[in-house]
Amino acid sequence: MITLSDGVRLHVSVSGPDDAPLTVVLSHGWCQDRRTWRNQIEALSGMGRRAPRVIAYDTRGHGRSGTTHLRSATLAQLGDDMAEVVRRFAPAGPVVLAGHSMGGMTIMEYAHRHPEEFAERVSGLLLVSTTAEGHTHTRYGLPDQIAGLLRAGETLGAGLLARSGPWRPHRVMLPALRPALRWLLFGDECGEEAMRLTMRALGRAPLRSIGGFRESIGTQARLETLAELAGLPAAVLVGDRDRLTPPACAESIARALPDADLTVVPGAGHMLPLERPAEVSAALTGLIRRVLREQSREAREQKRESREQSRDLREQKREPREQKRDRKRARRQAAGTCADQRAA
Repeated sequence: MITLSDGVRLHVSVSGPDDAPLTVVLSHGWCQDRRTWRNQIEALSGMGRRAPRVIAYDTRGHGRSGTTHLRSATLAQLGDDMAEVVRRFAPAGPVVLAGHSMGGMTIMEYAHRHPEEFAERVSGLLLVSTTAEGHTHTRYGLPDQIAGLLRAGETLGAGLLARSGPWRPHRVMLPALRPALRWLLFGDECGEEAMRLTMRALGRAPLRSIGGFRESIGTQARLETLAELAGLPAAVLVGDRDRLTPPACAESIARALPDADLTVVPGAGHMLPLERPAEVSAALTGLIRRVLREQSREAREQKRESREQSRDLREQKREPREQKRDRKRARRQAAGTCADQRAA
């Protein structure tokens, strides 16, 4: 647990070796919790000597973390929270950030609000089922006109829920909502364990969190922020049946990050880390290996540059010595010439 400056406590779990070559920070989605990443955490632990240190935390107002004030139920605040988590739990060394849905948007806010710190610390990005354009592309898998009406109703309802406080009365309704959530969040396949974890996390989210974050999620625009990160190793994943952040969202992110690897998973929906854990784990471990290779290459280049600088320094020191010897030789020759002239 850590306590943030406004008194909200975040539940943070840390695993992996303390002397790991890098740290991975995992950020979950809206109305979910850190258990979204359970399969990826297991995969990372199996990377042997390359296994990273892993930090997974529950966002404020989610999971086992404390409830948030309504004024702090924003992506901007989540970006600040992520910055604080990185400072406290990964104060040194390279960091790879992985975000699912709202977690990916949180990463973008971190980059936008703390650009110098982000550039110094972050070495790689995994963006899964997320967007940099709010609800621009969200159609819920429905015709545009119906989707517009649904979004208007959702926005109105979210405003009411946001003012309902930290209560969780929707828990009793979850069994009835299961078919609709199954359709909205998953694609062709949905394992029972994945559905159970998703439902339990949703049941744990208070009404204030369900409604409070909706406005900033719907209005975020961070493509320009991503464009400033061009060159950073990245992987972008989306399911082709994602009804919340469809492939158009991932495609625009990939255009902003031209060095990113874009993967569209056939038949998959929005909950990729649980729905298609093997694909997400492979993308994350592959990204980590890519980051480590680049760091190793940079270390070799720095070592080579250091050797060249040392050689140049030795040569610079050698030149004054040679010049000094030449001056002594010239003085001796001059002295000898004078002596010969006196003798003559």
